[in-house]
Amino acid sequence: METWIIVSMSIIATAVVWAIACLHVYILVLEMFLWTGPRARAAFGTSAEFAAETKALAANQGLYNGFLAAGLVWGAVASDPVGFQAKTFFLVCVAVAGLYGAATASRKILFVQTVPALIGLALVFLAH
Repeated sequence: METWIIVSMSIIATAVVWAIACLHVYILVLEMFLWTGPRARAAFGTSAEFAAETKALAANQGLYNGFLAAGLVWGAVASDPVGFQAKTFFLVCVAVAGLYGAATASRKILFVQTVPALIGLALVFLAH
């Protein structure tokens, strides 16, 4: 493959990794800090009562989303082979978490989390 194609693919893959990291930072904020507010309740389809009862659980979930984001950022800024390995590992983690969430909570998670992670994973492999 031509060098410019590989470089372009690498830039696109890294941009997608950054976008997924930003998504997980947003989810962290929703779950850890805004869980009982209207934006988080609308995003997750919860009632005010449920949100109040599950605030600590949501904060814990938010923390895990932060770890996913941190790993993706690490992969995006680290040089290879560590960058490639970190991106691969954390994108697989995001995809698996999305599959589990889609199976147990909402099918919407499949499209919000799993599909972007799999696209990112494909791009990372094509760029490598």
